[in-house]
Order: sequence, then C-alpha cells, then structure tokens
Amino acid sequence: LRNYLDNPFCNFRLKNMGWKAHLKRIKNELEQLVAEPESQTSQQSQAPPSQQQYQQYAPPPPQQQLMGGQPGQVYWQPQFRPDVPVAQDWNSKIGNGPDGWGNQELQHYTAEQQNVFYTPDGKLVLRAIANSSCPNPEQKYTSARLVSRQTLARDQGVLTAVILSPCAEGIWPAFWLLPQEPFAWPTDGEVDIAETWNGDCENHSCLHWGQHHEPDKHRVLGTKIPDMQYRPVRYDLAWVQPGGQPGQGRMIWYIDGRPVMKGDIPPGTRPMRDMTILLNVAMGGNVCGGKTPRDGYYDMVVHQLLMGSEPEYGGWQRFENDWVHTQLGNTY
Repeated sequence: LRNYLDNPFCNFRLKNMGWKAHLKRIKNELEQLVAEPESQTSQQSQAPPSQQQYQQYAPPPPQQQLMGGQPGQVYWQPQFRPDVPVAQDWNSKIGNGPDGWGNQELQHYTAEQQNVFYTPDGKLVLRAIANSSCPNPEQKYTSARLVSRQTLARDQGVLTAVILSPCAEGIWPAFWLLPQEPFAWPTDGEVDIAETWNGDCENHSCLHWGQHHEPDKHRVLGTKIPDMQYRPVRYDLAWVQPGGQPGQGRMIWYIDGRPVMKGDIPPGTRPMRDMTILLNVAMGGNVCGGKTPRDGYYDMVVHQLLMGSEPEYGGWQRFENDWVHTQLGNTY
C-alpha cells in the first residue's frame, strides 16, 4: 500500500478523484494483488519455455552508452542470430568433466538447443535446467559451457560484455578467460571477469596463477550489484602486455564503466593474446557450498559481446589514469 500511495500516478489520481471512489479502487486492487500467486523474483521458472522465450527484465543500455566516446576499432563481435549456428563462433564443452569440472559440480553440459541458443532479438542464452526427479542422472542438471573459437589475439585491447545473470541458490554463472587448449591450470593463468554464486548479487573479479598449493596465487575483489538479477550489467576487461612478454603487463576490470580492480599480469602465465572466452552456468558444487538449485530453469542472457582496440572515453590515457586510482584487490 505504501508503494502504491508513493507512486506519482497514484497521487495524480488521488487529486483528481473523489476520495471515497479512490479508496474503493485501492481496496479492489489490493484484493486482486492478494489473489494473485506469488511471482518468481529471479531468472527461474518451473517449466522451461521454448527457445524463443526467455526471461527478460530491463532493456540493455542504449547503443551510445555501450559504444560511446571513442572506443577504437571493434575487431571481433560474434553474431547472435538464430540463423547462425552457435558452433560457428563457439565450442561447446560436453559432460560432467573430471571431478565435476574440478569443483564437484552437478551439471552435465550439452550443446542441445534447450541449453544454448540465439534469440530472434539478437541475444545469446545459456540455460541451466534443474530436474532432480529425472531418472537419467545425466539429465537431472543440464547446462551449457561455451569456449570461443576466437582468442583475444592482441597484446592490448578491451573485452566487453553486457550480461543478465541468473541469481539463485546453487547457481554459478561466469564470464571468464582461459588459455587456448592445451593448457596447465592454474599455472597458465585464469581471468574471471564476471561471476556470482548462490544469489549473493556480488560480482567476483578474480585472477589465478601459479601452482596448486603455493600461497599468493589469487587476486580477488568482490563488488556488490544489488539489482544484477533484474538488469543487464556491463563488464569490461582492458589489458596491456607489450610484446606479449610473459610476466609483464597490466589489466583493469570495469563494471558499468567504473574501474573496480587492477592487477599485474602474473609471471609464468600464457600471453593474453592466447586467451579464449568462456561463458557457462554451473550448478551446485564446492563454490556454491554444496547447495542445490531448485527445480526449474536459469537463464544467462548475453546482450552484447565484443573486442575493441582501446578503452572508450579517453583511450589508453584513460587506462593510465584509472590505473593510478584503482585498487589491487586481495591476494592470497
């Protein structure tokens, strides 16, 4: 009722209607609200719709906001069109991987259209489906994990994505980088640009390197995004690595155009030009604290993805300025 009365349209009607008639209208509308079933508050539903349907909330930022200023040359941008096979730009990982992809995760990845598809309005959807009562263990939890055929390919540039992430218990969507296969993990490096888990509405910017059991091989910083389940969020990673020299160079992570973390490129890692893009939605496992998602479907909706030659609004001079004022994050 408080939200209703605070609404400007409600106040307009209050001034232009008799108060008795207005109170009667409020009573009728409140009765209708009470009668309606409780709505879902995340990108989760009990029955997966057709691939033409998916969860939509706020529209993405306008084009001039995405590509405003002078971003330089866009040198890679996959086409999100239903008439283009997903496999044209992406390799799909299949199965449950060794030890549940190293984290005892529940999902079996597939390349099926029920788990990954392009929409008619130009978006890429990765859909995780939980169906715990299914007798086939490989179909209880299914999802998608995509690896780009394209590498970063340059010694400096900016990778940009606009993503609506599913936020729910037992769900772990991620937008990240790994070296082109074959590679050794974590020695060859991993860069996590966007990931959140268990519906915490917090983005975890991460950098991994070194050996499994040595200290100081992670750099991590969390950024709260309270409304991330309701709107697309823009993520950027800008990198500079002169000559692709191992152990040299710098990176800055951005969220909605704001720098949130910086880091030196660690020694021993593969050149940034060798990195590939990964998109996936994991379910359960160690990172989710063993929590299991409720039955239903969970959509990761990619509104835009591209690589550009320099940061917008100032180019590499902006990068240098942001480097001075951006925190390093926590190392452990």
